Amino acid sequence: MRCPKCGYTESRVIDSRPAESGDAIRRRRECLNPDCRTRFTTYERREEHPLQVRKRNGSLETFDRDKLLASLMTATVKRDIPIEKLNSLISDIESELRNDFRTEVDSRELGDMILRRLLKLDKVAYVRFASVYKDFQDLDGFYKELGNIK
Repeated sequence: MRCPKCGYTESRVIDSRPAESGDAIRRRRECLNPDCRTRFTTYERREEHPLQVRKRNGSLETFDRDKLLASLMTATVKRDIPIEKLNSLISDIESELRNDFRTEVDSRELGDMILRRLLKLDKVAYVRFASVYKDFQDLDGFYKELGNIK
């Protein structure tokens, strides 16, 4: 595992425990580069059949946790939401799809799943994510969506 700070390829595991959702193992690691010694977290998950996302144009794309996390981080910028909550949100969605034995999900359905969870987590992040996901063209779209929030 490469150190995210210096790129050194050797590290040691300091602590291992199940992740919140129970479908991964969270490992705390320490870089073995004597000039670095940075500590970082990794997650280990079992290999499964990849989830596919059917895009609006009909093409299929492999579900990408990192891409979704980046979108959620953009929606929650300057909000007091720990990254662990965002990872938990993504894991919850993945678990729901896998528990239903799904290997493919429509991008609109995935977006709706994210929005339902974001609404419970943070309303500002919900509106930010919805503005991109629903592609508002004018203020009327924003006002309509704000009217749906209670």
